[in-house]
Amino acid sequence: MTNSDRKPILLDFEKPLAELDARISQIRELAEENDVDVSDQIRQLETRAVQLRQEIFASLTPSQRLQVARHPRRPSTLDYIQAITDEWFELHGDRSTGVDDLALVGGVARLAGRPVVILGHQKGRDTKDNVRRNFGMASPGGYRKAMRLMDHANRFGMPIITFIDTPGAYAGVEAERLGQGEAIAYNLREMFRLEVPILCTVIGEGGSGGALGIGVGDRLMMFEHSVYTVASPEACASILWRDQAKAAQAAEALKITATDLKGLGILDQILPEPVGGAHSDPLQAAATLKQALLENLAELTRMTRQQLKDWRYQKFRKMGMFNQIAV
Repeated sequence: MTNSDRKPILLDFEKPLAELDARISQIRELAEENDVDVSDQIRQLETRAVQLRQEIFASLTPSQRLQVARHPRRPSTLDYIQAITDEWFELHGDRSTGVDDLALVGGVARLAGRPVVILGHQKGRDTKDNVRRNFGMASPGGYRKAMRLMDHANRFGMPIITFIDTPGAYAGVEAERLGQGEAIAYNLREMFRLEVPILCTVIGEGGSGGALGIGVGDRLMMFEHSVYTVASPEACASILWRDQAKAAQAAEALKITATDLKGLGILDQILPEPVGGAHSDPLQAAATLKQALLENLAELTRMTRQQLKDWRYQKFRKMGMFNQIAV
């Protein structure tokens, strides 16, 4: 999970940064060719580049945050597991269909010496891997595997950590035949009865029921540039206006950003990202995630099993409440 030396993948709003970086490189090359000292000018331009990056990423629109959340090099579940755990042993299969869903991974790990169960959506690292992992869209077997691992955690008193990063559950005919809706609904119900701490973190794109299938927890955290939505902005625009070109307008209306969700009382904690997004410095993002997980675990493990269940129930009962005021 080191910073890549490959050619960077630029998003639309990052073009001014690329132009400034290119200008700095051009000036440096010309200075070396002509043996001219332009260190002061380069230093000023580099300072301006840092300021520009901060300004751009501090004022992203919801649709731009969605682009960051979907960035091909954004750290994935397995990247974070590798970076934050002492040991990791992946477990496979739902003990039902005989097929292991690679779009949802899980297993047993040690986090700062503490045994935990970690599971999450897994997108591919390249086109071939994305096809193999179905772009992070889990099948019913994936959600049943997740529930099997959560039952295992509950039986042995291990906290559960979930990483959410999916455009949504797989909606193909085969998934429907195998009971996609039932598998997700079952997880929603069963996660409320578990008697161990559950920490859920949106690390990229949290889409619809596919995210909720592993999203019922005592704490919900999101990375700063992640999104969490009932439907993708493209799907919303198609449904409401029959025009995917209005996806940016839909993203604004859906309130999909971490700031929006924190204000609505759905999100518990926003995790800051490195300037430029988690993909610009994955190790720093992983350190931030690990610290947040340990702090929340320290608080939740002080609760009794019944207190945890009551807390979780009340947390979700409060969502969607509003006060009606006579005008």
